[in-house]
Amino acid sequence: MSSAPPERKLDDAESQAQAFERVRRAHQMEATEDYVELIDDLIQTLGEARLVDMAERLGVSQPTAGKTVARLQREGFVTSEPYRAIFLTEAGKALAERSRQRHDIVHRFLLALGVSESTAK
Repeated sequence: MSSAPPERKLDDAESQAQAFERVRRAHQMEATEDYVELIDDLIQTLGEARLVDMAERLGVSQPTAGKTVARLQREGFVTSEPYRAIFLTEAGKALAERSRQRHDIVHRFLLALGVSESTAK
């Protein structure tokens, strides 16, 4: 005897659209944090953050990285000039530091739970 799966009902369109918008904003902020943290790491390690290095390390194309950097510039997190490195503004530096601290906390928490170093990282 098998029972039929429960009937699924859609939320109203406005509620569903609002939920998807929240998810899109959250993903965009995650990407922003990943980019500014990487830019900061590249500057500290290599002395500069180049688009080609960012694209390679993030596993995206240079045009994709370029579009994101342009958005970060509009949002006030980075400055750049054509054919030059990318620099963090004070707001970008602050966001990179907050993001790094949060990642460090999560990393330590996962290690405390017994997750392997390679997985936790």
